Amino acid sequence: MSLNDVSSGERVHIGFFGMRNAGKSSLVNAVTGQNLSVVSDYKGTTTDPVKKAMELLPIGPVVIIDTPGFDDEGTLGEKRVEKMLEILGKVHIAVLVVDCVVGKTRRDEELIALFKQKNIPFITVFNKSDLLNEINSLSKNEIYVSSKTNFGVNELKEKIGELSKDAKKEKYILKDLIKQGSTAVLCIPVDESAPKGRLILPQQLTLREILDCNATAICCQPSELKGVLNNLLKSPDLVVTDSQVFGVVSTIVPKNIPLTSFSILMARYKGEFDSLIAGANVLKNLKNGDKVLISEGCTHHRQCNDIGTVKMPQWIKGYTKCEPEFVFSSGGEFPVDLSDISLVVHCGGCMLNEREMKNRQNLCRQQNVPMVNYGIAIAQMNGILKRSTEMFN
Repeated sequence: MSLNDVSSGERVHIGFFGMRNAGKSSLVNAVTGQNLSVVSDYKGTTTDPVKKAMELLPIGPVVIIDTPGFDDEGTLGEKRVEKMLEILGKVHIAVLVVDCVVGKTRRDEELIALFKQKNIPFITVFNKSDLLNEINSLSKNEIYVSSKTNFGVNELKEKIGELSKDAKKEKYILKDLIKQGSTAVLCIPVDESAPKGRLILPQQLTLREILDCNATAICCQPSELKGVLNNLLKSPDLVVTDSQVFGVVSTIVPKNIPLTSFSILMARYKGEFDSLIAGANVLKNLKNGDKVLISEGCTHHRQCNDIGTVKMPQWIKGYTKCEPEFVFSSGGEFPVDLSDISLVVHCGGCMLNEREMKNRQNLCRQQNVPMVNYGIAIAQMNGILKRSTEMFN
């Protein structure tokens, strides 16, 4: 997989924040070496977050995000600030851009407080240093730069690179479940919901990690699974299936063979696994009229048998024997106010980075709203949750 093929969810997200006219967009262009953002002397030129996936040395694959000014005004300005605040839930590193002629303002200090509250490592950049007659000493995570002359830009990238080391802590999908020489069977249905000519991201990531472990992966569709298992000289060390066929696959795979799903693996990879497991227990307590939010981290063309809007509501109604009210969100949209929600059922989050996934879980936790993900919910409704998660204990 080339750097250009790395999904957004696997990249370090770096957000540039600050007041209008502090030079955020000019600095983003200087750091990236591209005209990523429109630049002018007029306040509020950046009206929506601007994102760019790229390789940034010495960090590697990143997403650079230029945001509107925190001091934007008026009705539209308030909406732009709301969009900017949403970005705080996605970024691994924040760059606060301050006009060094003006100096830090009260609103800059408010941003710093938000970074600290959300545990976002940050760098304070005093931009437009070419306009200063004298440069004073700064603390470790402060730096003078000039996006006009490129003074300090390389040093800024080095500082971002240092902070990114913590953001790139090693994560794994199933590395701890297999070893060199292991055999894993991946059961991958190819139906009307499967993308043409490719595997979906959780399947790609799982397959690649198996190969990285010098283990063997055998891929098949559900209709071939029984034959594959019978033809193996010894039982596989693990079977991973698409959650949608969990019920069928669990009847084929012998009880002595560990079984889980791609979505459950993603729950462990992206979020806080134990709280998602706890959310599964709420399913059986749903009542008529309870509002269930079904949320997906990506946007895609809805098909007649779509899992989020069609299959999941059907399964939940069949399992609970009641009629909850279903509401939906997708992509970057996730409601801040969950006061009327009884349960959030979330996708595996493969297109979200782990920070955004955990931020959504934190929102639920703060409002005492349980969350479960697709794979865990489907396992619960098929009566195999214990079997599909016991290997992680």
